[in-house]
Amino acid sequence: MNTLLITGTDTDAGKTVLMSALIAYYRHYYSPERLGVLKPLQTGIGDRELYNRLFGLDPAEVTPIHFAAPLAPPLAAAKVGQRIELEKVWQVFEALRQSKDLVLVEGLGGLGSPVTRETTVADLAWDWRIPAVLVVPVKLGAIGQAVANVALAKLCRVHLKGIVLNCSQPCSEEDIANWAPADLIQSLTNLPVLGLVPFLSDPLDTSKLVQVAANLDLERLLPTIEPMVSK
Repeated sequence: MNTLLITGTDTDAGKTVLMSALIAYYRHYYSPERLGVLKPLQTGIGDRELYNRLFGLDPAEVTPIHFAAPLAPPLAAAKVGQRIELEKVWQVFEALRQSKDLVLVEGLGGLGSPVTRETTVADLAWDWRIPAVLVVPVKLGAIGQAVANVALAKLCRVHLKGIVLNCSQPCSEEDIANWAPADLIQSLTNLPVLGLVPFLSDPLDTSKLVQVAANLDLERLLPTIEPMVSK
């Protein structure tokens, strides 16, 4: 399987920084033309604009469906009298899957976030058979969020490859040990913690993003590529 869904426990969990790190890593060590990047839907201004700024990716190609209102997609679509045409997104995804060596897909919100009035991100992952990684922010309550989202993934038959912890704010080793201890999370979820994304004071520094990805367990996260340590 040459696809991976980056999902999270909620909005602002750290999906975008992990996605950016993996894109930066692949573009640094491999052929940028062989990587597909997809954010199926976006409301408001956000990730597609960031990927344009960081990597020169066309926002319209990255995100097939976009609504101006920064709301849940079904609500944003209703405001302009439209329906969400997932068939359009599926066609883009399938074309990328057939033509690229690796396709990274960024979910919206968390696993339980609505894509349509009948479909969540977790449903989409199952319907499209995309293996996923769950981003869990390092904060008080992280353990419970991880357990709850893994339970949702199992209920919806999502194949979770593991968990990546993310320091969305500066955090010490003590903070990490107290709020998101990897051994306890692994024990409760029966999933591996594949690494930690440290707090980045400049999330636009692509060299730092490459190093962040290099420090993750890429052999399990992206088994379709061979991890490297130098160009």
